Amino acid sequence: MTKPDLTAERSHWQTLKSLAPYLWPAGEPELRARVVISLLLLVVAKGCNVLVPLAYARAVDMLAPTAGAGALLVIPVALVIAYGIMRALSSVFAELRDAVFTKVQARATRQIALQVFQHLHALSLRYHLDRQTGGLTRLIERGVRGITFVLDFMLFNIIPTLLEIILVAIILWGMFDFSFAAVTLVTIAIYVTFTLMFTNWRLQFRRRMNETDQQANTKAIDSLLNFETVKYFNNEKHEAKRYDHSLARYETAWTQSEVSLNGLNAGQQVLIACGLTVIMVLAAQGVVSGRMSVGDFVLVNTYMIQLFIPLNFLGFVYREMKQGLTDMEAMFRLLREEREIADAPGAPALPPGPGALRFNDVRFAYRPDRQILKGISFEVPAGKMMAIVGPTGAGKSTISRLLFRFYDVTGGKISVDGHDITQVTQDSLRQAVGVVPQDTVLFNDTIRYNIAYGRPDATEEEIVEAAKLAQVHDFVLRMPDGYNTMVGERGLKLSGGEKQRVAIARTILKNPRILILDEATSALDTRTEQEIQQALRLVAANRTTLVIAHRLSTVVEADEILVLQEGMVTERGTHGALIAQGGLYAQLWQRQSEAMAAAEVAAAAEAAAGLDRSQSARALAEKAT
Repeated sequence: MTKPDLTAERSHWQTLKSLAPYLWPAGEPELRARVVISLLLLVVAKGCNVLVPLAYARAVDMLAPTAGAGALLVIPVALVIAYGIMRALSSVFAELRDAVFTKVQARATRQIALQVFQHLHALSLRYHLDRQTGGLTRLIERGVRGITFVLDFMLFNIIPTLLEIILVAIILWGMFDFSFAAVTLVTIAIYVTFTLMFTNWRLQFRRRMNETDQQANTKAIDSLLNFETVKYFNNEKHEAKRYDHSLARYETAWTQSEVSLNGLNAGQQVLIACGLTVIMVLAAQGVVSGRMSVGDFVLVNTYMIQLFIPLNFLGFVYREMKQGLTDMEAMFRLLREEREIADAPGAPALPPGPGALRFNDVRFAYRPDRQILKGISFEVPAGKMMAIVGPTGAGKSTISRLLFRFYDVTGGKISVDGHDITQVTQDSLRQAVGVVPQDTVLFNDTIRYNIAYGRPDATEEEIVEAAKLAQVHDFVLRMPDGYNTMVGERGLKLSGGEKQRVAIARTILKNPRILILDEATSALDTRTEQEIQQALRLVAANRTTLVIAHRLSTVVEADEILVLQEGMVTERGTHGALIAQGGLYAQLWQRQSEAMAAAEVAAAAEAAAGLDRSQSARALAEKAT
């Protein structure tokens, strides 16, 4: 199947067709009724609006010197009252139309935004590793705002204006002759053509402005998310320079956009003045020849001004609609982004089971020219612990990502309780697998929320019990706000060990049948690591556990240890058996043991030196006294 070209420009008509189903939602009779009622109110409002100049013109005629005295006292009053009523009704019906349609507009915006959000979560890890968070959030924000602009301007400005132009042309043709309608329509046609052509030309500046704005926003967010790194390297000036470079490009694009807008507005005003002059000359000739009254002259002038007032904003309206459609299309393009990892058609949920895990000749490559796993095979019986170790880049963490279906294997098969994981739903698979990662990222919310994230419907008692098993309960109680303590952006208010305990607690709460410990303690100090290991033993008890580790001291108790090197299994066995083999595992164990011993010696020497300095200082103090 050929993959669609997501970068190809779609027409604005296609974008509007994508929006249409949200404005006529299936199974929503109330919203459909609102659409129909709002369209009827639109017609009534414009009908009242075109009657306003008629009442005004007849009042002018009746007030002319040729009118009778009785008419002067009675008829103009009635016409003026009719004029006021028509003008009021025009505004009232227009506001009612907006009020009725508002819920349809709000619902469409909500449904599209939710659909985009859900789709982004359904996309693969590869997509999210490539994306830029700041630019993506700005794209969605502009897309949602674009929907509001398009609906406001199209339904409440362009369509009503077009309807009014048609009604006025019919009235002028019927009351006078075709020349008045022709001049009106030709002027508007030239005006619209000029506006569309000029706006299309200047759209390049708007696009450049959007691109530079997105780049500047991405750089700002990226810099702020890495606040500590910026400080570590004293790179505030460097970050400001990068940000200012993007802002400078935005400044240039914005200036070009505004100058071209001035040219557009000037051209529009010239065209309006020309059209208005021609039609007023025709009306003046009609009055002089006796074919038209003074009131008719006023009528024609009033109609033209009434038409050109909304047309005066057509440049702005078209520009905003064009931009809104462009922003909407960028957001709809996200919805057309293919899901790399998708459930098989009619895939069932993973049935309950003990959690036996099997990798059978698994091969995987992030890119065709970069093979990561080269035929990995192993089994983890239900309730047992398998450890995977090896040097950096051997493919250890890739195994956990494949099991969680962040990626699909390029060869071989992974099964849970005998079921191929590509043939069951991702949701049910991920319900069965729990992960305690090396880099624990917490939400900027309370400790309670972050623990409950493992199972959002958990009770308070269940949350506390999970916290106790993860040895997090005591330190939480020492905090002034307890479980209501805010953890900060990405959990930065907590130490590494505290974050890991919270991660373990939420995994306990999830209660998965398969547990993955992906370098869960490699970033911690030895003492904290030992404390975390105790909590992990409780979590892993009676669960199928896959331990991916760099520190070999954490895998000594595993039922089997797999040694990976360059994407292949080079050794396997228990800790004792692998040490006895004297292979890669034994070499890694020896290096780490020597490093730990050296660190202990250094720590002891530092402590002794501190003690000696303390004793010397005490002796000097005693001598001084």
